[in-house]
Amino acid sequence: MNWMEIAVTVSSEGEEAVTDLFYRIGSKGVVVEAPALIQEYVESGIWDYHVFDSLELTGKCIIKGYFHEDEYLSPKLVSLREELMILKDLFPEWTVAADSVMVKEEDWANEWKRYFKPVRIGQHILIKPTWEEADPLDDDVIIEIDPGMAFGTGTHPTTVLCLEALEDLIQEGTDVFDIGTGSGILAVAAAKLGGNVQAGDIDPLAVRIARQNAALNKIEDKIKVDAGNLGEVFTGKADVVIANIIADVIIELLPSLPELMKPNGVFLASGIIDTREADVRDAMSRNNLRCIGRLEDAGWVLIKAEFN
Repeated sequence: MNWMEIAVTVSSEGEEAVTDLFYRIGSKGVVVEAPALIQEYVESGIWDYHVFDSLELTGKCIIKGYFHEDEYLSPKLVSLREELMILKDLFPEWTVAADSVMVKEEDWANEWKRYFKPVRIGQHILIKPTWEEADPLDDDVIIEIDPGMAFGTGTHPTTVLCLEALEDLIQEGTDVFDIGTGSGILAVAAAKLGGNVQAGDIDPLAVRIARQNAALNKIEDKIKVDAGNLGEVFTGKADVVIANIIADVIIELLPSLPELMKPNGVFLASGIIDTREADVRDAMSRNNLRCIGRLEDAGWVLIKAEFN
């Protein structure tokens, strides 16, 4: 099946809004190309390998969404056009421009792999694509990953923040819930650090990929992955609940936390652009949660919270 790639060039301030828009209208995958973020990673030295000689910082980023070429494509494109027009009206100072191209499934599935290389995160975590060789240290926690068409290579700052937080929190036997697991990279990391993990996603494709990555890391017995809503996926209560999603979905999730998290548990809320941090903190206060820590990377924020 062919796919339509829609590329929206937007001012950096609009990255989260356009990413959220693509998911809301049914994109099966979203890619963010942000030169400022890439430069930060190059300069930080956390990448063992990269191909970027120089980067032009324009204050813009490109968000790409992918859609099946089927009978539902036309209404989705109309919705996208209307939503982008609204963004232009709300934020006239932003650059918002769209372009499109048809791509074959095999092109989309494999082209990006050229740029996904082993990367070290935190103290001991080594993310290793399945098709790459790596030179691990004795105390490395190696996470083999093939994200397929799901979100979660481990290199996006929202995922990096979660991995760093998990490394500090997870001990042998810690019960962990991973909400919106994507490729399952956080679930795999939590299990490899000693946790007993339940993971869920509303996308059956993501669930299939997460199960494959659990098997790839030989920890199927420590991870339960299912598709569905919260009540369908998770049983019991967790010591650590992870939600690496976006601000609006995190806010909607907060009232359900008492049913998911132990009284002394910790909630890791990531995927929050820094301009939405106050909104999430206000919502947490209304839901009897208090912030006990935060991490930040490239304009993205992770909030650690617990019940009052």
